[in-house]
Amino acid sequence: MLLPHQALELVFQHLTPLSARRLPLHLACSSCLAEDLCADRDLPATDRAAMDGYAVLASDLQTGSASLRMSGEVAAGQPPDARVTPGTCVRIMTGACLPAGADAVVMVEQTTAADGTVSFGTTAEPGQNILRQGEDAVAGTTLVARGTVLSSLHIGLCAAVGRTHVRVHRRPTVRLLCTGSELREAGESVAPYQIRNSNGPTLVAALRQWGFGRVAYTCIADRVEALTRELAAAVAAADVVLLTGGMSVGRYDLVREAVAAIGATVVFHGVAMKPGKPLLYARKDGNRHLFGLPGPPLSAMTGFFEFVLPALRRLSGQETGHCQPRLNLPLSAPLVSKGGRLRFIPARVQYGDRGLQVTPVPARSSSDLAAGGSADGVVVMPAEGLDRAAGDLVEFHPWRPLP
Repeated sequence: MLLPHQALELVFQHLTPLSARRLPLHLACSSCLAEDLCADRDLPATDRAAMDGYAVLASDLQTGSASLRMSGEVAAGQPPDARVTPGTCVRIMTGACLPAGADAVVMVEQTTAADGTVSFGTTAEPGQNILRQGEDAVAGTTLVARGTVLSSLHIGLCAAVGRTHVRVHRRPTVRLLCTGSELREAGESVAPYQIRNSNGPTLVAALRQWGFGRVAYTCIADRVEALTRELAAAVAAADVVLLTGGMSVGRYDLVREAVAAIGATVVFHGVAMKPGKPLLYARKDGNRHLFGLPGPPLSAMTGFFEFVLPALRRLSGQETGHCQPRLNLPLSAPLVSKGGRLRFIPARVQYGDRGLQVTPVPARSSSDLAAGGSADGVVVMPAEGLDRAAGDLVEFHPWRPLP
């Protein structure tokens, strides 16, 4: 049986990032850049003042006490028409272009001005309080590499280099099918032998939280004809189809049969992990992908974060190395290894005396949604792992943004 990292590598081998499109900046945040973003000119474009004050020749202030005649003023957004010559200075505002002849700026708090004369009670060094042309980036420099997920600061950088639109990868569309005749919605009456559907709302919320929103789910009874029909329609309409339940080998576990009926190819069915062993991945022509998640909620969410979310990120254009964030964090308490299969243990992140630390959350079964609800992610414990003591570093996979 495949180990989780082997299974994920197989998934990546069958994925191709989706096509790119041009979007206006206000719609591009959180999308993945499909081109390098380069500086269209030097940044800053000219030498500029870093603060309000006076542009001077540093050699005029060698003694630490001097009076200079103010010969002009330059504000931000104005051409630097004034010129600094020996014995003169120019009033200058933050961000304004440095006038010709000046080699330093003295902050206004260190000066006194009266009747066109400015008194300085300090020395100055060449380059002082000056933002040099091109010191942030020279024209042509790559500022943001393709494959980067655009943040609000990246959007500002796009505007700073004159871009109103940017090429980004299309985000995959997703359809969600929840299987099981026992499922009932939260608002319905429920008999003891029935189960409220928590996987549907949980996965819809997780998709929306990570930027793949506007996903609805459909519940399907355990009838292969109905499941095949709904699955065929979902695959025709979406880049990725998620199914929950029906993944084992019982009489009513029908997902694999329906997957075969629509002509999809099963790449693997079963991963050496706990929880989540019955996970299925299949592909269909046209860069379309199917993930079958086990029905128990902790199993379903583990499969989602370990395989589905990385796949969605890759389809969105991210490099494979960035699709599954991992942290090494110290344990706040001992953790006993049970061996057998590689285990994903729910865990909570907290601030300790030495920064972030991770605390395991006891889970009684793969259906323990209460444990999942109090977790920020999972600690990964290798099958042959040894017991871990408090303070030991462990691999942690976040399920939500950390504070």
